[in-house]
Amino acid sequence: MTLPSNSSLSALSPAPDRQRWRRHLNDIADRLGALPMDRVLAPAARLAMAAVFWLSGRTKVDGWISVSDNAVTLFAEEYKLPFVAPELAAHAAAYAEHLLPVLLVLGLFTRFSALALLGMTAVIQVLVYPQAWPTHLTWAVPLMYLAWRGAGPVSLDRALGVH
Repeated sequence: MTLPSNSSLSALSPAPDRQRWRRHLNDIADRLGALPMDRVLAPAARLAMAAVFWLSGRTKVDGWISVSDNAVTLFAEEYKLPFVAPELAAHAAAYAEHLLPVLLVLGLFTRFSALALLGMTAVIQVLVYPQAWPTHLTWAVPLMYLAWRGAGPVSLDRALGVH
C-alpha cells in the first residue's frame, strides 16, 4: 500500500483561512453558549404566551370577565368539543385564558400554567383546528420550554425557591 504524497494531503486538509474562520465561529458560539439565556428566554416565552392566550380570553368575555353569549355559541357551533357542554367549555376556556397568562407574567406556578396551556393547545390542535398546526407549534415550543426549564431567575417561582 502506498501513502499519498504531501501535495495530495494538503488538498484534503482545510486551508488555514477556513480553519481561522471556523475557529472564529466556534469562539462566537462558545461565548453565546455561556450567556445566561434563561434570563432572556424564560421571560420572553412567558410574556409571548401570556399575550396570545390573554387576547384569546378577552374575545370570550363581555366587560371584565362575564362570558359572552357569542363565546358559548362559538363552542356550540364551531368548536363542538366532544364530552363537554358548550357552556362549561366556554367558561373554562375564558377563565383559564385569563388566569394562566397572569400567572405566566408573574412567573408564579409557571410549570403548571405552561402545561395547562399546552394541554389547551393540544385540544385545539386535535379537536378544533387541525390544519393550524404551524401556529400551534409556535405556541407549543415556548410552552414546552417553560414546562421543562421553569420561569427563569426573574420570577416569583424563583423568589419562592421553586426552580
